Amino acid sequence: MKTIVYGNDHSGVELKKELIPYIEAKGYQVINVGTDTTESVDYPVIGEKVANMVAEGKADFGIAVCGTGLGISLACNKVNGIRACVCSDAYTAKYSRLHNNCNILCFGARVIGPETAKMLIDEFLDTEFEGGRHARRVDLITDIERRNRTAK
Repeated sequence: MKTIVYGNDHSGVELKKELIPYIEAKGYQVINVGTDTTESVDYPVIGEKVANMVAEGKADFGIAVCGTGLGISLACNKVNGIRACVCSDAYTAKYSRLHNNCNILCFGARVIGPETAKMLIDEFLDTEFEGGRHARRVDLITDIERRNRTAK
């Protein structure tokens, strides 16, 4: 069974209530690292949790949600090995996997509704990386990351 780590800030609480059961019904185990209240929280903290779990192999994929999806995606992408994409349409969600081998799907709870979110999740999770010429390009992205890695 594949595992999805799901993280959200306060803007995504209501959406999460509908999406986690939807993802579980698709046969995935879901690890919830997001907030369950509408009290304000900092999306970078949640994005880093999602990204670390994916980077460490504790989850196969991540889903990260904030108001627009942008802020949390920026936080996720600071973790080595992460390719997080912000999507609001099915085409981008599909090609984020097919050509870019993205491992975290991000979207905005204030941008899309539950049915669009489900469509994005379906496209993202049901699409396999195509490889080929795209693998070389993803490797080039990894090379950029490696060259710019900071010592911990």
